[in-house]
Amino acid sequence: MPTFDVVSEADMQEVRNALDQASREISTRFDFKDTGSAIELSGHEIKLASATEDRLRAVVQVLEEKLVKRSVSLKALDRGPVEEAAKGTVRQTVTIKAGISADHARQLNRFIKDLKLKGVSSQAQGDQLRVSGKKRDDLQAVIAALKAEDFGIPLQFNNFRD
Repeated sequence: MPTFDVVSEADMQEVRNALDQASREISTRFDFKDTGSAIELSGHEIKLASATEDRLRAVVQVLEEKLVKRSVSLKALDRGPVEEAAKGTVRQTVTIKAGISADHARQLNRFIKDLKLKGVSSQAQGDQLRVSGKKRDDLQAVIAALKAEDFGIPLQFNNFRD
């Protein structure tokens, strides 16, 4: 019976590369001179810091541009609130989401069932979703339908097996 897995993850190597590019651009751009702007990655958290909120928004914009160029979905980012830091500076923490939560898994299961494809079933397995069906064409239709819909998280399709 053909199956595939629906997962939601960001390629951390591409995230690191985008962060390196963004920090290099911030260190060389004239409008970021003497603002103390910095980008730092620790685990699945990106810490942003700058002198003012305007400069922080510009740092976020540079980071997002680099992530998009590296094909990392911005849906994988969860921005925290802008916080006041020492000496009048501001900081923000951006978390990189990985895995499909239980709520999203239920939403995806409901969507797949509502497609009413004969012989297609899905179940949550940890932080991923396994979809199985009798026909390969039905599974490809499920993939196309999932790609067309926006669930608020980036979706990838792995382990397509006949």
